[in-house]
Amino acid sequence: QGELVESGGGLVQAGGSLRLSCGVSTSIFSSAWVAWYRQPPGKPRDLVASITTGGLTNYADSVKGRFTISKDNAKNTLYLQMNSLKPEDTAVYYCAKAAYSDYTLSLAKSVKAYDSWGQGTQVTVSS
Repeated sequence: QGELVESGGGLVQAGGSLRLSCGVSTSIFSSAWVAWYRQPPGKPRDLVASITTGGLTNYADSVKGRFTISKDNAKNTLYLQMNSLKPEDTAVYYCAKAAYSDYTLSLAKSVKAYDSWGQGTQVTVSS
């Protein structure tokens, strides 16, 4: 299925930027969509952004215009560029691989649609 390993989290001031990376042990981008989720303390894990095998992207309303999801097929790496960060972006961020090949937004928003998850990386935005 492919091991997922996130990196790039850290502490940043409000208004700053971070880029998260998710390395994949096998080539999965051609067979399934992938996504970034986040989980603030005491809250459920929610979809941040997804990208299909064909490169179509979708974003949560709260991050539109600030975050960009992308992937490098040659490097087997998924990215999340986060700009204009806000304290409410503080969370553990996870990359995930879907268990399905046919993308729908409703499926992408369900944690049950994913069969592989990274270990998570902490992003903390100070005010």
